[in-house]
Amino acid sequence: MAVFDYRASDRSGGLTEGVESAADLQSAARALRARGLTPIVLKPSAGGSAMPQRIAGKGEGEAAPRAGLSLPGFGSRAEHSSAEQVLRFTSELGILLQAGLPLDRAMKVQIDSADAGVHRAMMEDILTTLKSGRSLTVGLEQHSAVFSHFYISMVRSGEASGNLAGVLTELAGYLERSRAVRSTIVSAMVYPAILAVVASLSVAIMLGYVVPEFESLFEEMGDGLPMLTAIIISLGDVVARWWWLMAIVIGGGVSLIRKWLATPQGRNWLDVRALTMPLAGPLIRKFEVSRFARTMGTLLGNGVAILKAADIASGTVGNTILRHHLDNLAPAIKRGERMSKSMAPEMFSPLAVQMVLVGEESGRLDMMLLELAQVYEAEVEADVKRALTLLEPALILGMGGLIAIIIMGILMGILSVNTMAF
Repeated sequence: MAVFDYRASDRSGGLTEGVESAADLQSAARALRARGLTPIVLKPSAGGSAMPQRIAGKGEGEAAPRAGLSLPGFGSRAEHSSAEQVLRFTSELGILLQAGLPLDRAMKVQIDSADAGVHRAMMEDILTTLKSGRSLTVGLEQHSAVFSHFYISMVRSGEASGNLAGVLTELAGYLERSRAVRSTIVSAMVYPAILAVVASLSVAIMLGYVVPEFESLFEEMGDGLPMLTAIIISLGDVVARWWWLMAIVIGGGVSLIRKWLATPQGRNWLDVRALTMPLAGPLIRKFEVSRFARTMGTLLGNGVAILKAADIASGTVGNTILRHHLDNLAPAIKRGERMSKSMAPEMFSPLAVQMVLVGEESGRLDMMLLELAQVYEAEVEADVKRALTLLEPALILGMGGLIAIIIMGILMGILSVNTMAF
């Protein structure tokens, strides 16, 4: 009989650690599930035995947020601390702690090297909390507008396990990977956006300034103008005379649409349309699944209870429709069901379900979720490049086609004038 170390979640969401004797890894996993435990980590024991011990689960052993010292009016300004500053703060703090500096000293080093401003004031506030004898988690909770629920839960797990330096380093890597994925998508969209703006301005200039110059040439022809020329002349006249009104209408329309999209109804409508778009829909689905999988895998790997990890990871999904498909995930896990059986097919592909099932069977659910995130992130980058390969020529052809139609309409009018002259 072999001996395996395990970390598993029970039906109440708490974590249990211990050892299990079984013939092989699969038998150990089945034995744990028979006792109502969901294996998160299951690996051959390095030697020795340990009695199973209960680890704080959902609502257990977690210090409730306590009132702490806070700078007057700081909460309203803290929201302007950028994601770049949070990444730098996390990375540097992890490096300083790994170098052996105490937490308060590491914070002081960061404060001394930071520029004056909101971010430095926030770090000073956290240091004041540490000096008052409270934990880093409490200090971060006072600035929840800057540090997400996921971030705070990770730090809490690091403090509970005594591996805060390692958790902060892993957090920095997570934030860096998330930023890299977002930057890839945003950077890829810059060129198409510029092309779209240039196309719109080119057509507006052609209609508003170039076309009206030929209007006097075509006045004598009246109804004899070709239909395409007459339409282009009419559009040019409208743009030349009412461009300011059109700008006001477009600006007002954009403002109203943005306000409506900020409402729950508008957001829901946009999320539904986004998922049904031919190219964007699958891309958004993969991006959201990768974010969910990486968040949950990171939390599980750092000792966060599976129920709480599922709840936090679900909250990171931006699309409301996909987030709705995750509502039954935590309740199903609490009932003792496998996570792979509770994953909605509307959000998760058969590949994702299979990888999670393998993670459950092998006792490496956290690692398989991180592997799933890497697979989907690679697919997102490939899909973005593929979409841009199609989008850029389409924009160029569209812009060239509109300008060609305008020029063709003018040339048809000129040829008609010449015909009448003869």
